[in-house]
Amino acid sequence: MKSWSLATILIVLNCLTNFGLALADAPRVVASIRPLHSLVSSVMEGVASPKLLISDSSSPHSYTLRPSDALTLDRAEIVFWFGPELETFLQKPLQALASDAVQISMVDQPSLYVLPGRNTRGDKLKIQDPHLWLDPVNAIAMVRVIAATIQQADKANHDLYVDNAERIIEALEKLNVRIKSDLAPLKNIPFITFHDAFQYFEERYKLNSVGFVLTEPEHISSAKYVKEITQQIAELRPVCIFTDSYFEPDLLESLASGTDLRRATLDPIGFMLSPGPDLYFDLMQSIIDSFTHCLGSFSHAN
Repeated sequence: MKSWSLATILIVLNCLTNFGLALADAPRVVASIRPLHSLVSSVMEGVASPKLLISDSSSPHSYTLRPSDALTLDRAEIVFWFGPELETFLQKPLQALASDAVQISMVDQPSLYVLPGRNTRGDKLKIQDPHLWLDPVNAIAMVRVIAATIQQADKANHDLYVDNAERIIEALEKLNVRIKSDLAPLKNIPFITFHDAFQYFEERYKLNSVGFVLTEPEHISSAKYVKEITQQIAELRPVCIFTDSYFEPDLLESLASGTDLRRATLDPIGFMLSPGPDLYFDLMQSIIDSFTHCLGSFSHAN
């Protein structure tokens, strides 16, 4: 029988961990998008690496499942996602491919603060706003849900999950306090967002959002709706419009034409950030920086 050196064994174990294969019978865990994957990675740090389903810059609203994603779901023992309002593409695959897995929809967790969606299309369908992670207080509740779920499946590493969760929650509590302090001077300054993904952030930090263009970035606004938004801009006079990677340049130019609107970018998912435990905090910092950059020069006038 071939004998391996200790160094060789450690290298092999490290490779297995890097490819998302669990050590010590840790469960195979999948998270749908980067912010959620970041929190799951933090809870599992030191044990195993969860799989990130949407690893490219595709929108979760319109993502198309690939064969490799189907295999990932088929092997999953735990799947964390936000819900059909965000990852519509996951509804049927979860039933067909991951029916035996523990499936945790964050929008259905009673410990999270869930807001109704703000509808711009005039229909009567009432949906929940799935962008829960943009409130750090919700992120704290999510960490508790994540840790409790994984602990139940992996009792051997229970104490490590508990320690990780406590560390992350402490960091998130400090982040919440810091964001309140950093953005307090900006709370009366009016702005508009292109993509209505920031309701939780706006409400948590009492920011003065006076409108948004689209509930989902893939929805094309009608000429009538664009006219209404243009009138709203003229009446409410926001000083900044926040765009994202999905914005429509022609529509943006139409809205900003003849105004002094400043422009900045808000990325609600962290497409330009490296996936992993640090992404959530880097994401929130990028949002703080965007608000400060676009609204900061107006704070002394309020």
